[in-house]
Amino acid sequence: MSNDVEQRVLTMTDKRNLERELEELRLAKLQVAEEIKLARGHGDLSENAEYAEAKNAEARVYGRLAEVENTLKTAVFVDDSHLSTDSVAIGHAVRVLDMKYNEEDTYTLVGFTETDPARLYISGESPIGKALMGARVGDTVEAQTPTGALRLKILEITRR
Repeated sequence: MSNDVEQRVLTMTDKRNLERELEELRLAKLQVAEEIKLARGHGDLSENAEYAEAKNAEARVYGRLAEVENTLKTAVFVDDSHLSTDSVAIGHAVRVLDMKYNEEDTYTLVGFTETDPARLYISGESPIGKALMGARVGDTVEAQTPTGALRLKILEITRR
């Protein structure tokens, strides 16, 4: 049996964010259980909107809880403070030259819990992140984005 699942690489900040979310979800799970218990006391469950909403909330909480637990079990967490800057990896800031517009930008590759496109904090799973991963200073990469192909020349790689 082959393993076709791509391993998710995340930062230690992502790990802390996920652990914090896990604790919040565990508390939410207890709260939802109490809401279901209270709603059951309001009579006929088939016509009980509070019960239906509580059950929907339970499904959302349990689904996200399973997702976070799975991510914490299966992801590879990198300590970005010790990464080499020879090639682009999660935790690096990458100064690039946009070949089409002759403009410089700096993208910071982060785990998915830290993404912020407005600040150019991108996931290694994004189109630009995938194109940058593993590249070295002087390389030109091409990313297929929703707005078209983007050609970027790597000018500098630093720790963030």
